[in-house]
Amino acid sequence: MSLSPAEARLAELGITLPVPAAPVANYVPFVISGDLLFISGQLPIGPDGLVKGKLGNDLDAESGNAAAKLCAINLIAQAKIALGGDLGRVKRVVKLVAFIACNDAFTEQPKVANGASDLFVAVFGDAGRHARSAVGTNALPLGAAVEVEAIFEIA
Repeated sequence: MSLSPAEARLAELGITLPVPAAPVANYVPFVISGDLLFISGQLPIGPDGLVKGKLGNDLDAESGNAAAKLCAINLIAQAKIALGGDLGRVKRVVKLVAFIACNDAFTEQPKVANGASDLFVAVFGDAGRHARSAVGTNALPLGAAVEVEAIFEIA
């Protein structure tokens, strides 16, 4: 079986998708409704564990951007499971919502969220361009620095 274009781009970028994290509360990791795939918010969990902290206090925008990229990798891993292992079924990334734990003075939420947005464009090309919200908040689950959720159009 040949790789989908998205999987080929992941390989070119040196990204291996992790086993998706299980939900930490009473929800499911994804829902398919019609031709839309809704993926629950993913935290910045990578090889070194969960990226914790508050932007503007513990982390700068560059560190937050890297955390948002981890969220995007975890979203893609969830999408692959939801789509039976076939990322070729992704027609478009429709919308991202990025939540950034930050202090009251931090105003670089868009730069942080770009970590996820840039990865989706790198992996899915023009189909990775999406609508987006980047929201600052006082706290996120488990002390995470960033959480990102996504909606995909699928075949």
